[in-house]
Amino acid sequence: MSKEILPQNELIRVGGLTKDFGPFRAVNAVSFGVRKGEILGFLGPNGAGKSTTMKILTGFIPATAGEAWVEGFSVQKDSLETRRRIGYLPESSPAYPEMTVEEFLLFVAECRRINPRKNRQKRVEEILSLCFLQDVRKQTIDTLSKGYKQRVGFAQAVIHDPPVLVLDEPTDGLDPNQKQEVRKIITGMAKEKAIILSTHILEEVEALCSRLIIIDRGKILVDETPAEFRQRHEQHNRFRIGIEGIEISEAAAKLKKQDFAGSVATEGQTLLVKAPGRESIESALLKFCQQEQWSLKSFRKESGRLDEVFRQLTNPQA
Repeated sequence: MSKEILPQNELIRVGGLTKDFGPFRAVNAVSFGVRKGEILGFLGPNGAGKSTTMKILTGFIPATAGEAWVEGFSVQKDSLETRRRIGYLPESSPAYPEMTVEEFLLFVAECRRINPRKNRQKRVEEILSLCFLQDVRKQTIDTLSKGYKQRVGFAQAVIHDPPVLVLDEPTDGLDPNQKQEVRKIITGMAKEKAIILSTHILEEVEALCSRLIIIDRGKILVDETPAEFRQRHEQHNRFRIGIEGIEISEAAAKLKKQDFAGSVATEGQTLLVKAPGRESIESALLKFCQQEQWSLKSFRKESGRLDEVFRQLTNPQA
């Protein structure tokens, strides 16, 4: 057993990860790292390779090529060490349906070698409270709603307080209040952990993630912050300016002569002004309007929506 030396604060490292199912390549030379304190949103359309990558990282299926490390331990060579360090919530959130919630969590605590029994019970009590499961602790899992089953799945993933969490659709099936509760739990844990979170909910990425990766057809398309990703939208950093007291065409002609205005269009009595690049033009634009003594009815900055940029990248014909 040997440890790989990872970059500072990096708890997860994936290098050249590839997975073939017969002639089909589900994951194609994927490489990335996740540092302590980072929540990585792992996104992609159905069949993109997200779940396959997470299953390899957590040791459930082997890679065809490449390697993954958790706290420096190889997933392929030191699987026992890596599994001890990972909390995994798979997409289906499997559990033993005939067990009660409390019995199941005690069983998981024992499997995770939380000893002695007194400590296991204490930890289960903490997790029941953390995941808001006290009211259903004596119910068998097969009687629970989908949302409660998902919370049980989340509870088993965090019960041993692992440094790495891999969460596949952690809020799937939850109502808005429950989603907010789980998001608070994840955010509260983030400082001491490296978290990979797969989701189809783009608002969840904005609420939780410090970074996002988009994978499509087994390859990484994007690796950047949500703010950087939003800037890819064609309307990002565009200003809508409603004016009065001057012909809109005359105002547009004056703006087109300014270096800071990359593009100028009109919509009724509204000017649509965009920067030539990603830099902000707000102060220059306001200063120019004041110099021209335009009477402004409105002045609003637009921002690109993550879901629209996601759709443009993964389905260019849409």
